[in-house]
Amino acid sequence: MTNESKNPAPLGDDKEWFIEEEPDHLVASEAGSEPVNSVGRATLAAKTAIFGRRLSNAEEGEERLPKKFALPVFSSDAISSSAYASEEILIVLASAGASYLAFGPVIALAVGFLLGIVAISYRQVCFGFPKGGGAYAVASSTLGTVPSLVAASSLVIDYVLTAAVSTAAGVAAITSALPELLPWRVEMALGALFLLVLANLRGLRESGRLFAIPTYLFVGGAISVIGIGLIRIALGDPAVNWSQGVVVEAHDGMQLILPFLLLKAFAYGSVALTGTEAISDGVAAFKKPEAKNAADTMAIMAVLLATIFFGMSLLAFAFGKVPQEVGGETLISQIARATLGNGIPYAIFQIATTGILLLAANTGFNGGPQLARILARDGFLPRQIGQRSDRLAYAGGILTIAGGAVIFLIATDALVTLLIPAYAIGVFLGFTISQTGMVVHWRKLRGEGWRGKALLNGIGATVTGVVLVIISVAKFAAGGWIIFVLVPLVALFMAAVRQRYNRHERELAIKPGLIFDAPHRPRRIIAPFGEINRSTVRAITLGRILEGKTGELIAVRVVFSEEEEHEIRAHFESLFPGVRLVTVESPYRLIVEPICHFLDELEELPHASGEMPINVVMIPEYAGRHWWDRIL
Repeated sequence: MTNESKNPAPLGDDKEWFIEEEPDHLVASEAGSEPVNSVGRATLAAKTAIFGRRLSNAEEGEERLPKKFALPVFSSDAISSSAYASEEILIVLASAGASYLAFGPVIALAVGFLLGIVAISYRQVCFGFPKGGGAYAVASSTLGTVPSLVAASSLVIDYVLTAAVSTAAGVAAITSALPELLPWRVEMALGALFLLVLANLRGLRESGRLFAIPTYLFVGGAISVIGIGLIRIALGDPAVNWSQGVVVEAHDGMQLILPFLLLKAFAYGSVALTGTEAISDGVAAFKKPEAKNAADTMAIMAVLLATIFFGMSLLAFAFGKVPQEVGGETLISQIARATLGNGIPYAIFQIATTGILLLAANTGFNGGPQLARILARDGFLPRQIGQRSDRLAYAGGILTIAGGAVIFLIATDALVTLLIPAYAIGVFLGFTISQTGMVVHWRKLRGEGWRGKALLNGIGATVTGVVLVIISVAKFAAGGWIIFVLVPLVALFMAAVRQRYNRHERELAIKPGLIFDAPHRPRRIIAPFGEINRSTVRAITLGRILEGKTGELIAVRVVFSEEEEHEIRAHFESLFPGVRLVTVESPYRLIVEPICHFLDELEELPHASGEMPINVVMIPEYAGRHWWDRIL
């Protein structure tokens, strides 16, 4: 449909506003989607300059991610956890004495085995729930509403903490190389978070291109560090001491019960698994075939994470490196120094480590909004959160994740060790619910090989459940308690949102089998107004048209005194003879409340014919031509 002369077309008569694909079905063109006023055009220009041009729904396929971009977008958090998971293991072992550091690589190997179980399980989730949702989708389908809301709450909180932990860890990598920047830790973290939000608001594919280089640079650098370290071990480098002569401060009683010590170290090291669920939450963001591409990416991520995690743990033991005090040099930085020296290769690796740790927060900004979209679709979050922006990004979810991350960073002074306890507990809560739900899923389907799959998920549920209990007990006082407060609160909020939507749906529901003919009841037109001006004239004129021969028109004016009432009535009746005017005097100088109660009374008042009329309220409003008119 082309622009016709009756349209005030600032775009020119040669541009089409709509494309008529079939009778009575119009598709707005780019010209038909242009703003209609100067403020809108200025806003669009600013958004285009900052975030890029608007994308249409037809371009969604181009925004979907191939595996080479999906890996850095959804796996950077999991891969980057290898930068601090080994440190978590050694914090526990070192507390018992230097002789226990030899268990570090063994525990890392055990965590790698658990990673394999979880990764295989989430590959199954990708195929079984291709629309995404991860643990929430599994629990919703198999365990019921309450477990699904607990899973959803823990996932939402974990994505917030992913952004906070990764940003704080990236800043820690910077301050390890440049200790003089330590006082500016929080400001640097908030600045990095802002840049990540800006990049993600530009769209999924663009952020994938942006974050691919740092991720692959870190993977290449970490494998190089491990390879060089193994060569130096094989050549008998003097720096290799297998932790002999390492001095640590042991705590009394820590070494008395070895099994509990190793179990605690295993639980702490299991933070390496954080982020593995993100791919299953964002299956819908992959290129077709979505489920297969997501499952393949999951396998690649698990192999890379296990390799780097075990390699770094082995090198830490070989070169005798242990965690330093809070805020000191990170373990991975010490390993890189021991392997590469203090020259350019070390600097490049630290830059790569900083890059992936900062960009690992991107997992929160991709998986989180994808999950929020699903929750909004199911009515557990406000539906606005599930709406896409001009760049096809879920801006509401991105800003929600960022807001929560800012709170955590400021509250913990951007220290990773203070953020990890709550992070780990929430992650394993989601793991346990997901694994348990998958056991029920296979028992329901009873397809080929279902017993083996159910057994695998049962083992995963048991192990992750044990880890959850250990971490909860060990890290409760260190900040883990916040999860046991936030998860119920977020779950209750989601349940309350769903309850409100249920109420709205009941009130708006149409009974099945009904056919609606043209209305036959009389119409009662109510026209509240303020000043008597041209907008009032138009409202009364339209009301006269709508009331027809059998209807009724009532003009309503709130007044504050009898003098005002006399003045308004005289002026009104001189302009609109024959139109009924009802004045409502408001002794408390309120306007909205008296009108609302007046309308409530009219709802119960029948028409002169005895029928209950259809009440129509028209409120005249003047919209100024300029934005400053609206302020005035």
